[in-house]
Amino acid sequence: MDTICATCKLYQKKTSIEIEIKEKLVEAERKAIEIIEKAEVKAQNIEHEAKAERKNQEEKLATKEDHLLKREEVIDGRQIDLDSQREALQSKVLEIKSIKTQLDERKKEIETKLEEVAGLSKDEAFSLVVAKIEKERAEDLRQHIEKVERLGSEQFEERAQNLLLAAIHRIGNNIPSNVMTAHVEIPSDDLKGKVIGKEGRNVRAFERATGVDVLIDETPGYIVLSSFDPIRREIARVALEALLKDGRIQPAKIEECVENARKEVAQVVRKMGEKATYEANVPNLHPDLVSILGRLHFRTSYGQNVLWHSVEMAHIAAIIAEETGSDVAVARAGALLHDIGKTVSHEVAGTHVEIGIRILQKYNVDEKVILAMRAHHEEYPYETPESIIVQVADAISGGRPGARRDSIENYIKRLSDLESIATAIKGVDKAFAIAAGREVRILVNPEALTDFETHTLARTIANTIESKLRYPGEIKVHVIRETRVISYAR
Repeated sequence: MDTICATCKLYQKKTSIEIEIKEKLVEAERKAIEIIEKAEVKAQNIEHEAKAERKNQEEKLATKEDHLLKREEVIDGRQIDLDSQREALQSKVLEIKSIKTQLDERKKEIETKLEEVAGLSKDEAFSLVVAKIEKERAEDLRQHIEKVERLGSEQFEERAQNLLLAAIHRIGNNIPSNVMTAHVEIPSDDLKGKVIGKEGRNVRAFERATGVDVLIDETPGYIVLSSFDPIRREIARVALEALLKDGRIQPAKIEECVENARKEVAQVVRKMGEKATYEANVPNLHPDLVSILGRLHFRTSYGQNVLWHSVEMAHIAAIIAEETGSDVAVARAGALLHDIGKTVSHEVAGTHVEIGIRILQKYNVDEKVILAMRAHHEEYPYETPESIIVQVADAISGGRPGARRDSIENYIKRLSDLESIATAIKGVDKAFAIAAGREVRILVNPEALTDFETHTLARTIANTIESKLRYPGEIKVHVIRETRVISYAR
């Protein structure tokens, strides 16, 4: 009984599953039919849209085709008009050429008849007419040309004078000429004895190291340093002030202070060079060239300070260059550097212009500046407008009233010649012209000359001075040979 019941349940469950499967199959068939119907409807819609789009494109193409056909008809019409116009123009050109040929022939016939009537050719007739006009108007032309030349010359002369006067008035300030002495103030006259030293040892060592004259007891409260060379005088002044401040005055200390003073003066030289380039508005110079330029601060030309003479020239040259339309920067630089060769003219052979050219070339200065500076003494031709301007500026700065004093320059030249004669001889280490040129003090190399040879050297120098220089009174030749022995205790 239980087995029958279980079998019935299984049969019932199978029947229900089959019914469920059939229902699902029926439902699936129904959905498939619906999907197919929707797809057919969508396909029909797409087909209708495609037909409509194609019809629209066909209509547009037809419209464009009509437009192109009309445009082609218009172009064909224009081409026909152009062809007709071209033909008309060609016929007119041919007509004009024919008329021109007829006119040329007619002109030749007329000229031939005129030549036959006048008995002259065309060129002969033209020459006769020109000659007649020249003869009738020659005097008028000559007077007119003379008037133009005279007016032009007067205008140029007046403009040049106004230009130079303007430059002189703007720049022509008095430049104080350099003095030949320096005064060092001392707090007490008792220090003069220390400066002199035992039996004059200190003062002789100081004079030997600096190359200046030390004048004591000439001015109360002061020690006077005298030298024609302003750089030596400045070194001596700085060294003496340092010695007086230190209080230890003896030969070894003197040499130390003099060496320190040389370094200090070298710094001053550089600062003066920088100041000059700034005031003259000449930038971008090589630092070594600026230092060389600063040495001109301690040099004079006929009593006129050369550095500030050069700065003054730079301003004058700039004014003239600006008025004449020349290169202002080149004119400034050429004027500022025109005398740079004077810084080493006593050490190097050649004129200061040649030396200056070599210095500027060494530091790669612009060739235009070299051309501008080298003609200021007319040793070289004027190759640029700036070279003429520099020469004019030099003449203005040096030639204006109160700028220079001839006697001082001649005096300094005589002292320089004294030293040059001595230093030109082999074995001479240093030479200093002192006592206003009445004495030349010569330091010789003890390894190169013996004591006996120093006597011959003194006589040789004295004879050379007598033969080459002109001077009042007499000059004392003082040759010094000093042997030093140094040893160290350790």
